[in-house]
Amino acid sequence: MGLKTILVCLTTPENAETLMKVAVPLARKHGAHLIGLHTIEALLVYPGIAMHIPETAFAKFSASQKQDSQEIRGVFEKHTAAEDFISEYRLIHAEAVSANERMVESARAADLVIMAHEDKDNDRFDQRNAQTQVIRESGRPVIVVPLGYKGPEIGSNLLLGWSDTRESARAAHDMLAIADEGAQVTVLRVGKGSKDALKDSDAIDITEGLARHGIKPTLEIREAKGASVAEVLNRTAFEKGADLIVTGAFGHSRAYDFVLGATTYALLKEQEIPVLFSK
Repeated sequence: MGLKTILVCLTTPENAETLMKVAVPLARKHGAHLIGLHTIEALLVYPGIAMHIPETAFAKFSASQKQDSQEIRGVFEKHTAAEDFISEYRLIHAEAVSANERMVESARAADLVIMAHEDKDNDRFDQRNAQTQVIRESGRPVIVVPLGYKGPEIGSNLLLGWSDTRESARAAHDMLAIADEGAQVTVLRVGKGSKDALKDSDAIDITEGLARHGIKPTLEIREAKGASVAEVLNRTAFEKGADLIVTGAFGHSRAYDFVLGATTYALLKEQEIPVLFSK
């Protein structure tokens, strides 16, 4: 059925420029309704703390929020003004919850969510770790775009990181809504080597299943050889000229991720091209 509702989370004017260059071609290609979401931060005053906040401080805070919103809206409208698809700029006040929670709420009704990579220099306090929260809690596929990304449009050449997990299966099928007709798709399993490819029934099954949708998948099995799974995915994506990495996300508990690390966090940390995460 394709993509019919795309939500792009716009946090700063700079990141909005990058995200719109990714979101608009996808919305155009699919005739999707494109929603640009920006949240207004709440100025929280905690009960029990005796302090006086001058009116001028409130005024300055509100003016700063208004300026950011106007700049972001300007970027959104600049990129959508000449397009035929429906576009909507949505301004939401965070109020008593964080911006991340508002993003999660809005994401649940979308077919696809597009977000920027974490920007530690410019993200507000209530926007920190937004990517992990939206991926974990929204139930929707999320494309995270590197800061300042200037690569090709998404959809013609994709890399699917495959493992025998629920999350990988979800990612593979989420990818179908994004892949162009006849797209090149590399199904990559990081395993024991190419000699095992013919015995890998699960990877063969998903490769054959993808081919029935009119795309052109090829199966590769590569050894890590001391590298992390994230490093192998990034290196292979570069070699193949992929415009998107597709992978399952957070297949382990938070405790496991904290102690041993995880591919999802590694990809989020050292991201080179857009990555679609499915949970």
